[in-house]
Amino acid sequence: MDPAVALIRTTLNTASLAAPGLAGRAAFELYRHPFRRSRVRPGEREVHDRAVTGTLRHGGVRVVVHRWGDGTRPVLLMHGWRSRASRFADLVPRLRALGLTAVGYDAPGHGDSGGRTATVLDHRAVALRLQERYGGFEAVVAHSLGVNAAFLALREGLRAERLVAFSGASELSWLPTAFCDRLGLNATVERELRRREASGAMFPGVTDLRTHFDAARDPGEIALPILVAHDEDDDVVPFSHAGRLRAAYGERLELLATRGLGHRRILTEPTVLDQVTGFLAAGTDGGADLWTDPGRRTVDGPGKAVGAV
Repeated sequence: MDPAVALIRTTLNTASLAAPGLAGRAAFELYRHPFRRSRVRPGEREVHDRAVTGTLRHGGVRVVVHRWGDGTRPVLLMHGWRSRASRFADLVPRLRALGLTAVGYDAPGHGDSGGRTATVLDHRAVALRLQERYGGFEAVVAHSLGVNAAFLALREGLRAERLVAFSGASELSWLPTAFCDRLGLNATVERELRRREASGAMFPGVTDLRTHFDAARDPGEIALPILVAHDEDDDVVPFSHAGRLRAAYGERLELLATRGLGHRRILTEPTVLDQVTGFLAAGTDGGADLWTDPGRRTVDGPGKAVGAV
């Protein structure tokens, strides 16, 4: 076990016996701040360095924006927790081949941006700011926590023709439990953490966290085609989140299930990216023939797409 994780677990669990509020406050600070910033990986460097880089201001924080293309026919890329825009490096050349401009950002507290943290509300706000700059998007492509932010932004004014959701969190009420399980924190610490989260300190103005951040609620509000790619072995966001979305959106949502890719490798697997590219191409003029119905596709083997329902 990571020595830092072991120290956090022992310290907070012990403190919770005598001072549960103090332990909960410490856990809350850890919960809302990334442990460390993600760096550009070697395999992402070439694509990352080709981007035109700019900035915008959000809440007094400098947010770094990356653009691949001249700005026409933009596709918005929304990364997840402890991640950054460069994680979409394998997809960017495919978007450019379709004549699309890829527009990504490093959320506050992530990548090259300033600040210390970002919630789903910050992702939503940045997405809407970028819409002011680029207009409506031909598509939104999101990963992990960015998926939840994408659904929220689409309900609140973000305009897009299609949505691709990788390994997405369909709702957020499971996060405190997942966080505490990963660190081995006890029930007292989790209870105090949830109390602070619900107090408004993390999501100002949101009174019902479960409903507000439920991507499966009122599916009629998001009337666009959706492709969900999720690995059955995802150890970060359970596969059941994809099932909730499928049940809510029905035939408008294609569910591409994979096996052996986990939470992150799904963003780089060529078989998956082929399906994503076809889905996005189907939304362009003359591109319908490039979309292979994933309900007819089965590819066995570890690290390969295994079907869609």
